[in-house]
Amino acid sequence: MPGSKTNQKPTGKSARQLLFSEALHHKRPISTITGPHSPPSPTQSTTMSDKEQSITMEKILQEITAVSRRIEGMDASLSSLTLETKSMRLDIAGFQTRLTGLEHRMGSLETQMTTYRDRDQDLLYLRSKLTDLEDRSRRDNIRLLGIPEHEEGTDMQAFLGSVLPKLTSLDFDPPLEFQRAHRVGPKRSDTSSRPRPLIACLLRHNHARQILQTARKQGPFRIGQHDI
Repeated sequence: MPGSKTNQKPTGKSARQLLFSEALHHKRPISTITGPHSPPSPTQSTTMSDKEQSITMEKILQEITAVSRRIEGMDASLSSLTLETKSMRLDIAGFQTRLTGLEHRMGSLETQMTTYRDRDQDLLYLRSKLTDLEDRSRRDNIRLLGIPEHEEGTDMQAFLGSVLPKLTSLDFDPPLEFQRAHRVGPKRSDTSSRPRPLIACLLRHNHARQILQTARKQGPFRIGQHDI
């Protein structure tokens, strides 16, 4: 019936009022009343934002910690490299010191070698002079074999100066002169044994040369019954 109140439908506004009243009466949350499409409350939004910020900060702290550890590892590596570099520098300095010492020693050895070479040259020169003098001395020597022992008497040089011109038939001008004259070997008491050789070094080389040339041409000389 048009005039009856029980058959009238509630309007939208009165229905919402009834729902709020029921919620307040039964103490239910408004979200269950308003439905799933109702907007979140400011408290819920703030709570979710804080959680996200906390998670983000934890991640940042973890990354910072990892970077810090990597930096610490790099610092340790750099410290090790620094120590190795210092050690290498010390080794290089030691090598340089030893090399400098070796260079000084080499310079000293080169100086000594130069001195020794000069001395060797001097020795070679002196040896050459000595050889020449020995050769000259030998060229002035004559050796006489077969002259009986004690035939020369007490003056060997006077004996030879007298007998050699007679044996060679040479006229020596100036007269024969000797640097030295002597027999070779120990004295012999037995007159029957072979007489010792006699060596005479003449003062003038041309006299020695004339005597030797005459001896080669004329053959052995004789003193008494002895061939000379």
